[in-house]
Order: sequence, then structure tokens, then C-alpha cells
Amino acid sequence: MQIHLAEISSNEGRTEHFSVPFEMNMIRFQEGDFHVLSSEPLDLVIENTGERVLKVTGKGSVTVSIPCSRCLSDTEVRIPLGFELKLDMKLTDEQRVNDLDESSYLTGTDLDTDRMVYLEVLMNWPQKVLCSENCAGLCPVCGKNLNEGSCGCDEGPKDPRMAAVSDIFRKFKEV
Repeated sequence: MQIHLAEISSNEGRTEHFSVPFEMNMIRFQEGDFHVLSSEPLDLVIENTGERVLKVTGKGSVTVSIPCSRCLSDTEVRIPLGFELKLDMKLTDEQRVNDLDESSYLTGTDLDTDRMVYLEVLMNWPQKVLCSENCAGLCPVCGKNLNEGSCGCDEGPKDPRMAAVSDIFRKFKEV
């Protein structure tokens, strides 16, 4: 969704409230494609603080399906969105690109809210997702999800040099 900022930026002290729907059904970036399961509209407040500088604050959330880091089962993850930005409307598009400032979601006097929210989602993306605290993961031999039960694969050491250590642990299990 595009929000035209010309009128807000020309009236010092003006404040506008917006409820912006999150319209993406898939989030794509280098890690892969992730389905958006649900989202709440983004509540935006755009305020002209003077000298053609706009303060943009917003909050909302998106729920995304992300594979568990251990067992790869789909996990619902709620990503909160909250930000506070300052937009200097005196700068040209070229100056923004040179300053690395707002170049991707502000073009002239148009604010691309979809791009702004997308960047906020990426900034808040979790580093590691677990379906549960005690997720057992996948069997390294056959690949079975160990949360569904044991697979029966030999759990012995793969490195023969570790056989002596494995025997010590087996000895204590018998006691």
C-alpha cells in the first residue's frame, strides 16, 4: 500500500493515523519462502515534527510458518512489528540512496508500507526456531523425526576411537 506524504509533509504539526493491512501471503528472502499464516493490520502514526521531517511510528504482528531448526516440522512463529522512523522529506531520492537512508521504501513523497513492513519482518526474524523446548530432532542415520518415537537405528559411536567412552557410559546405565 502506498501512502502519499505530500500533504502531511507540507503542514507542520499535522498528525495522521492509518490502519494498513499486511497484504503479503509469502515472505521470500535468501533463507527460503515462508507462508504468512495470519497478520494484524499495522497501526501507523505519521507526524510532521517540523522542517519537513516526518516521524513514523507503527506496531502490529505477523504469524509465519517456519521449519523447526531440529526436526524441520512447520512451526507457527509470531513476529512482532514495532518501529519508529524519521523521514527527511527535504532529501531527494538520489541523496537518500547516497546516504543509505529510507531508499527502499520512500520514493519522492510516497511511502511503500509493504516494503517497510517486509524490512521490519526481516529485522525481527528469529535466528533459531524450535517446535518445543525438548525437541529431539532427526535421527542422523535414517532421518526419522525422533519426536514421533524411536527409529531403532544403532546409536553407537561412528568413530571407533570413541568406542571406549561409549562403553563407560553403557556400563553406568546398567548400574
